[in-house]
Amino acid sequence: MAERILVIEDDTTIRVTLRDVLEKLGHGVDLAEDGTQGLSLFCANGYGLVLLDLRLPDMHGLDVLRAMRETDNEALVVVMTAYPEVRTAVECVKAGAYDYLNKPFELDDLKDIVRRALETRRLRVEVERLRISVAQPAPLEGMIGASPAFLAMVEVTRRIAAAPRVPVLIRGESGTGKERIAQAIHNLSPRAAGPWVTLNCSALAEGLLESEMFGHERGAFTDAKVAKRGLLELADGGTLFLDEIGDLSPTLQPKLLRAIETQRFRRVGGQKELTVDVRFVAATNRDLDGMVRAGSFREDLYYRLNVGSIDVPPLRARREDILPLARHFLAEAGSMMGIHEPRLDPLVYGPLENYAWPGNVRELRNVMERALILSGGIPIEPAHLPKELTAATSRATAPDGEDLSVAPLVEIEKRHIRRALEHCRGNKTQAARMLGITRLTLRTKIADYGWTEFLGPSV
Repeated sequence: MAERILVIEDDTTIRVTLRDVLEKLGHGVDLAEDGTQGLSLFCANGYGLVLLDLRLPDMHGLDVLRAMRETDNEALVVVMTAYPEVRTAVECVKAGAYDYLNKPFELDDLKDIVRRALETRRLRVEVERLRISVAQPAPLEGMIGASPAFLAMVEVTRRIAAAPRVPVLIRGESGTGKERIAQAIHNLSPRAAGPWVTLNCSALAEGLLESEMFGHERGAFTDAKVAKRGLLELADGGTLFLDEIGDLSPTLQPKLLRAIETQRFRRVGGQKELTVDVRFVAATNRDLDGMVRAGSFREDLYYRLNVGSIDVPPLRARREDILPLARHFLAEAGSMMGIHEPRLDPLVYGPLENYAWPGNVRELRNVMERALILSGGIPIEPAHLPKELTAATSRATAPDGEDLSVAPLVEIEKRHIRRALEHCRGNKTQAARMLGITRLTLRTKIADYGWTEFLGPSV
C-alpha cells in the first residue's frame, strides 16, 4: 500500500519545493502551512512520513510532534529547523522524531533521508506481518494422496491458485485440511512472495474481530490507546485467510463484502478510506447454502466468496489414502520422539481402512501419535489403536452383520498382496513366504497389477 507524505511548513517557497521534489520521486504529498492544519490532516488521513518544521506560526513543532505520537506512534517524523541546537535535537528524538534536518539543506540529503525513512517504515510493517503470519510450508507439503477424489481436488486447487485475484471458498468437514488447501493456494499463486495472514472468525467477539480485521484508530473504543493496523492492511500484496467464515456476524458481513468488492475499507473509528491489494480465501465446515436460505448468511457475500469453490473430500471418501497418510504421520511422530523408522503391522490395515474417521485427517494424525507412544517403537498393532477402530472392523467383517462390506475377491487378493509387499519393504522372497506362494507367482501378480515399484532386481 503506497505511503503518502505530509509536509508541515509555513514557508511557501520551501513547502512547494518539497512537494515538487517528492512528487517527482513518485510520492503522494499533502501540504499544511501551520500546526493546526497539519494535525487535522494527520488525524484524518494518517501518513507514513511527516516532514515537520519546528517554527510554526501557531504552535511549536515539538507540540505538534507530541500530539501526533498520541494519535499514531507508527508514523515517522523528520523535523526541519533553521535554528539547529543540540538540545532541541535531543528533545525531538525523545519525543519520537525519526531524524533531524537542518535548513538550508541539499535536496540530495532530503531525498536520502526520505528514502531511508520509508525503507524503515516498510521494514517495520514487514516485521509486524511476520509476527502474525504462520510459517508457510512448501506448496503441497502435507497434502498426501493418490485417490481420484484427492487428485481432482489438487487439480482444482492448482487452477484456482493461478488466478491471484479470485476469492476462494473452501468447504469441508472439520479436520479435512482446509487450511492446508488455503496455504497451497497462496504458495502456488503469483502472491507467494507476499504475506500470508490468517484470521479465525469464530475465535473473537464481534467488536474485537472487527478491530482485528480492519484495525482501529486511537480512541475508537476504551482500550484503543493508539492506532493499530488490522490484518487486512498487513495482508496487502498477499492473502488473507478467513477460517470459519460461517461464524462471521451479520453486522460484519456487509463490511467484508465491500472490502472484497472494492479492496477499500476504513479502520474502526476512522474516516479515511484505505486501499489494499488482497486475495480473500475463506473456509467453513458449515452449510452456507442452508444458512443463506435461513437468512443468517448474506447471499451476495456467499456468491462473492464462492467464485473459486473447492470442496475438500472427507477421509472416508478417499480410503486409498488412509495408509499412506498413516505412514506419513507415523514418520513425523517418530522423528519427534526419536524412534527410527516406525512401522505398521499389516493387522492394523483393516481397522484403519474400515473406520469412518469422523475427525478426518486430524483424527488420523492423533491416532498415529497415540499409537506410537503406546507401542514404544515396535510395529503398531491393533492393541495400540483406539477401541472404536477395532470395533468398526469387527462390524464390517461379521458374518451376519448388516454393516458387512463385501469387495470382489480379486480386489481383496490385490490388497492383501500389496500389504505383504509393503510390510516386507519390497522384499519379494519374504513376501512370497508370508503369502504362501512361490516367488515366481508373486512376480507375475506384481506385473499383472502394474506395480512397477516392486519390479526391480530382486530379492
